[in-house]
Amino acid sequence: MRIPISEQILTVAGQLFYKEGIRAVGIERIVEGANVAKATLYRHFPSKDHLVAAYLTERHERVIHGLNEVTTVVELPRDQIALIFERLFEKADSPEFRGCAFALAVAEHGDSERVVSIAREHKNAVLKIFQSTMARASTSPGQPAAHLALLYEGALATVAVGRDPKAVLVARDCALSVFDHAVRASAFSGDANNERAN
Repeated sequence: MRIPISEQILTVAGQLFYKEGIRAVGIERIVEGANVAKATLYRHFPSKDHLVAAYLTERHERVIHGLNEVTTVVELPRDQIALIFERLFEKADSPEFRGCAFALAVAEHGDSERVVSIAREHKNAVLKIFQSTMARASTSPGQPAAHLALLYEGALATVAVGRDPKAVLVARDCALSVFDHAVRASAFSGDANNERAN
């Protein structure tokens, strides 16, 4: 089955944007790579800003789907957290890995409200996944989930700069410590409440 032209353009643009940077890649490069006329590209994407937004939206949906999929692969919340970081390690352990596509996009294209809005939506969605995971562990999802999200974001940034994917495994171990502490604190709080009730 033939790939839709819009998808073909988006695939080429996404690869180039992530590999070389948004500002470094002109429309001519995308048109050439996708083997389409410039008029065809603009019929599907009225401007480069629209194309960048479509690239980030597609990536957002793919990443969030992958994170949510973890809950169907392993059952226990602690194992889910470990797997999220281990999958990130697999991605980071690649010469093509440049870090978080959303942070890169905002750094280059931060004057676009459309781009910034999608990046914020993505970061909030990642936080909500950690909040749901902590809630399933019967703990307060607030602060521990924020800590987990920061460890996830920090791992992305550290690997992008330091080029050592093992930083993700360090972040995983820290995340599991955060989880274990939150579970213990929740259990202690529950015991204390029971004693007061008695």
